[in-house]
Amino acid sequence: MTIEGASPEFERKLLLLLSEHRHELTISAGTEWDAERAVLYLTSLPANALRFARLVVEADGRKKAEELRVEFDGELRGPTIALSRAVPRGVRMGWWPEGTEAPITPQYDPDHPSWQKAIAYTMTSDNVAAFRTAFQWLNDGNVQQAVLAAAYGGRTVPRADLEAAGNDSSTAAPS
Repeated sequence: MTIEGASPEFERKLLLLLSEHRHELTISAGTEWDAERAVLYLTSLPANALRFARLVVEADGRKKAEELRVEFDGELRGPTIALSRAVPRGVRMGWWPEGTEAPITPQYDPDHPSWQKAIAYTMTSDNVAAFRTAFQWLNDGNVQQAVLAAAYGGRTVPRADLEAAGNDSSTAAPS
């Protein structure tokens, strides 16, 4: 549920009303990924996980794990751990609701259900569209100021594409 422009008094009254009727109501929060959430997710990632996400998006949402292993010198543990930690971190930070699913998921061989390496990493077509837009915003420097300001409270957020290129620079999120 998103309500914009509510005064603190309105918010207090609404929460009181909801608590009075909590046994009668079912409230669901949107857990889908959109470009703004994708920007928050991506800018919270270290450079190697950001590159991993970009490769999956550029592959239209399905990148073979062997191809990724080649890109990451045979080791996917670092980027995949960072990706898996980003969703719970976003819940804690209030960027998206509990129950939001990871945008990138491993795919395993269904013919061999025992423990094994992933054969691919996938993303739904809706998520690919949202993340493509987010990457475009990041590439163009057109990230909405409100998104970064709300997420980071004005702290400095390193641009992973600059770090990957060997540039030490970072951009400051507006306060």
